[in-house]
Amino acid sequence: MTERRYLAPLPLGGDEGPPWSKGLMARALAATGLTPTRAYELARRVDADMAQRRVAVVDLDRLGEIAAELIGETEARRTIRRLRRLQALQQLELPVVLLVGGATGTGKSTLATEAAHRLGITRVTSTDFIRQTMRAFFSREFMPSVHYSSFEAKLALTRADEDLSGDAALLGFLDQTRNVLVGVEAAIDRVLTEGWSMVLEGVHLVPGMIAVDRADALVVQCVVAISDEDLHRSHFWVRDAASDGLRPLEKYIDGLPEIRLIQDVLLERARRFDVPVIENDSFDETIGEVLDLVLTSAERLVRA
Repeated sequence: MTERRYLAPLPLGGDEGPPWSKGLMARALAATGLTPTRAYELARRVDADMAQRRVAVVDLDRLGEIAAELIGETEARRTIRRLRRLQALQQLELPVVLLVGGATGTGKSTLATEAAHRLGITRVTSTDFIRQTMRAFFSREFMPSVHYSSFEAKLALTRADEDLSGDAALLGFLDQTRNVLVGVEAAIDRVLTEGWSMVLEGVHLVPGMIAVDRADALVVQCVVAISDEDLHRSHFWVRDAASDGLRPLEKYIDGLPEIRLIQDVLLERARRFDVPVIENDSFDETIGEVLDLVLTSAERLVRA
């Protein structure tokens, strides 16, 4: 049984690709960062234009003209540019591994899931899932750090650890990260052995602590951040309501100072290791930036 690594080629019609499809075009447009509603409306208008002109093929220039009428020239140019980059992704013979890092509560899991859906990537997991799995195999006595949340990992430190220089919250988090990344690397190796793409998200994807230079995949890494502390805090109210209390608000609000401290470390290391930081002020804009990062990286690799 075979499986695509990502989206099928653009359905523009003609002899060199799949026939025109309004539905598939809407999905491709969503992969450029357009909202699903706008993507479908643009695909519908292109379909109507083709019917009026009695043609079975559309080129990107004509699609751009129609897009400009619907979403404005600036966004239309950006959409067409990303569509051309999407073609480069489809020419890529390597699987893609998208790593979405960021502190707790920055929206990285929602972004990762949406990016995977729009790119047609079916394998999505989190470092917290890997950490939870490790808990089943390593007792609290043997590997205490994985039995705590990332911002509570200082509770796993011994008295000797606490005597080390540095903040206890960061020491605990980095110790936990080193352990979790063993499982992360194994998960990546496994999916690449099968030759498929993957989206992986989590706070443990610390820039400089995970290998990104691989010959068997295009690895794209970013860090999602929320600079505004009040906006960051509001995300935990949403999570509490959405999970019916399974992710209790008080725990995260009380831990917000440690969470923000971890974010500061992630941002500092992102700058040091030249990893893009994407500010999550608006979901639509943020998902567009994440997708553009993947598409730009694919285009650069194809041209190399």
